Amino acid sequence: MAFSAPPSAAGGVRNPSGRKPLGLVQNIIKRKHSFAQFFAMTGILLLSCRSLGQKYRMYNLSEDAAALREDQENLTSRMNNIKQSLLAEAAREPTGAFAGRLRLLFGDESN
Repeated sequence: MAFSAPPSAAGGVRNPSGRKPLGLVQNIIKRKHSFAQFFAMTGILLLSCRSLGQKYRMYNLSEDAAALREDQENLTSRMNNIKQSLLAEAAREPTGAFAGRLRLLFGDESN
């Protein structure tokens, strides 16, 4: 003699009310307001994350600009020091041809 199990134990989980569970689309239709609110809040969250990323990108760019400005000042200072030392070295030459050539090269019209 075969023993048969009750249908609720064999078939899987059923709702206690006996109704079939709603699918995703039916759930969305039934709760339109909640889903619209969920998607609006998700959009706001994504926009906030994007603007936060842009804020830090701007901060990094301003740091980079300050570093480049400092490098430019250092390079300008080094170029002026090299120019002055070359002109001083050329001034010690007795003929002065090298000093004249350097002034022409540097665009220095003084002296």
